[in-house]
Amino acid sequence: MKNQPQIQPEKGGQPRPAQKPAAKRSKLVTALCSSFLFNLLLFTLTLFYFEIVLKCSTMRTAFGTNLLLIFVFSMSAAGILSLLSTLLSEKVNRIIKTVLLFLLMIPYGVEYFVYQEYNLFYDFNTVVNGAGGAATDFQDEIIRLVFSANGILHLLLLAVPALLYLILLRRADDGESMNWVQRVTTVFVTVACFLIGIGCVRLNDRYFSFYDREYSFPTAVSNFGLLTGLRLDISKGSGEQEIAFEPVTPEPAVTTAATTRPDVTTGPEAESTTTTTTTTYGKNVMDIDFAAMAEQDGGGTWTKLDNYVASLTPSSKNPYTGMFAGKNLIFISCEAFTKEVIREDLTPTLYRLWTKGIRFNDFYQPASAGTTGGEFQNVFGLLPMKGGASFPSFTQGDNVYLTMASQLNRQNYWGKAYHNNSYTFYSRHKTHNRLGYSEGFMGYGNGMEKYVKYEWPESDKDMIEGTLQEYIDQEHFNVYYMSVSGHNGYDRSNAAARRNWDKVEDLEYSEKVKAYLAANIELENGLAVLVKALEDKGIADDTVICMTADHFPYGLDDNASYGRMKYLSELYGYDVVNTVQRDHNAAILWCGCLEDEEPIEVNAPASSLDLLPTLSNLFGLEFDSRLMPGRDVLSDAEAIYFDREYNWRTELGTYLSSKGTFTPDDEDAEIPEDYVERIKTIVRNKISYCQGVMDSNYIAHVLPVTQ
Repeated sequence: MKNQPQIQPEKGGQPRPAQKPAAKRSKLVTALCSSFLFNLLLFTLTLFYFEIVLKCSTMRTAFGTNLLLIFVFSMSAAGILSLLSTLLSEKVNRIIKTVLLFLLMIPYGVEYFVYQEYNLFYDFNTVVNGAGGAATDFQDEIIRLVFSANGILHLLLLAVPALLYLILLRRADDGESMNWVQRVTTVFVTVACFLIGIGCVRLNDRYFSFYDREYSFPTAVSNFGLLTGLRLDISKGSGEQEIAFEPVTPEPAVTTAATTRPDVTTGPEAESTTTTTTTTYGKNVMDIDFAAMAEQDGGGTWTKLDNYVASLTPSSKNPYTGMFAGKNLIFISCEAFTKEVIREDLTPTLYRLWTKGIRFNDFYQPASAGTTGGEFQNVFGLLPMKGGASFPSFTQGDNVYLTMASQLNRQNYWGKAYHNNSYTFYSRHKTHNRLGYSEGFMGYGNGMEKYVKYEWPESDKDMIEGTLQEYIDQEHFNVYYMSVSGHNGYDRSNAAARRNWDKVEDLEYSEKVKAYLAANIELENGLAVLVKALEDKGIADDTVICMTADHFPYGLDDNASYGRMKYLSELYGYDVVNTVQRDHNAAILWCGCLEDEEPIEVNAPASSLDLLPTLSNLFGLEFDSRLMPGRDVLSDAEAIYFDREYNWRTELGTYLSSKGTFTPDDEDAEIPEDYVERIKTIVRNKISYCQGVMDSNYIAHVLPVTQ
């Protein structure tokens, strides 16, 4: 028998026998048991953990039928991270894993803080385009969010995977680079998980709609997770998107040649909500042959848009067409405004303008990209399909022919845009100088400081009072204001709220809601100055004031999901449980010449997208209603409110895309069999149109600004 081999003893020790060699494992098992499994599990569990934390801390739920989808997509992404972290030496690979674990915290942390501030997930473009201004103009607010108890706790939760790796798991990680068997297996698992996820999505019609034809970033994050939402957002935001238009079942034809407006009343005593004229009016169209353009454009997005626009029925002119022709226009986008600010006792000027003009009884301002998104909707009458990049992208493409600024500029109006906060925020010094106003744009930093004191937030009253002198003596003027006094935070440190606190301190509201109302009184004070100046000048009857919000007052509730919006529900007077309820708002369309007339009330659903076509018709301007996805609310066009998440509302009821349910306003109403699918198709087409117009600079193609 051969002598058993000896192992050299340590110094001063005795020789000891060598251990028997372990049973050999198969090469495949050995290949898979080290780097492959460790890395795949590390990144899969980390990503899945982040998704659960985000859902629990924002939507207040982590479990649902989509949990498996989120896990599968997390594993697919984990495969890619595994490959990236096993390319180099053992030491470098461990460093790469540590860095990746910390870097993965960033998107989840950013979206958490965005949701905490805005109660909405923001797409990549909106975050990036608002980041620079937020970092300089809202440092205090960012610091407050990050270093609050919730902020610190959330950051600690997100840091758990990286800390666990550094403290415990790093020792178990051999850090070896993968061999070819592991790499092939990792690629297989990555692709397989991705295909399984896509397959599961396609098996469920509702999920497939959210993933494809009814995609929106907030819905994607809610159903598929943040990482998948970001992937879809970046892929859909890179370059020109493929758009498609579906055939629509025609609306039942009107049996009379007269124009019918079933949603407009001309006085509170009206017995019926139907007013029928006896005059046949023409259509709001321009001399454009879209069918011929489709042949010339030779395929692609422009041809699809040409054919879609050619298929639409233009809205009719009506008794209100040209009612404001030749009058002045003051348009105000009101920061965080909402209908509940309008009170006869608290804001008498607002109440007067709302009740003595054209009154919208069911109005909405869809929230999608913060202030810049709301402004975009107000100015262009389109949904901001590129999020926070919509304004700079659209104006750079010279798609401004149909703005009220350009339309009235062609009528030789003196025009200017104003804002009482930083003139560079959201790049307004670039975008707002391209809207068509003859005198460009002024904000704080390029002229507004002459009129407005530096504080937070700056005074709307001071802005209006100071700038009045610039335009009130002009023969015809067209003015745009973006206000700021209603901005959050809502407490007594808010300069506008503090200034007007005595007017709200005895109201039966919480301190936060009272601060919100007090801040908006500063806008009321500015309007009181404005209306008095117009009346003193004798031009109130020749001046139109149009107002609406940029978004709902999201600053009332930090990080609140539906059903938990305590302060917003307190303000609204009902529990806010869905997007449509959240985005209800108000629009004011007033002229001194209307005050002695019976009030005109618009009872059908309307939104900020409807203001541009409505104003264009009222001012008697030449425009093509088919190029605007909104409608002239005084025309015969079908009333449909819709938002970027494919929610919609009509005179018959409300559809919520997240639930896939239609709720009639009248439970006893007889809804036509194909009604819901018909409106869903119309809404998809309108959103596809907004996407196509933004991607291809279609308005500039059809109507060059030199025309």
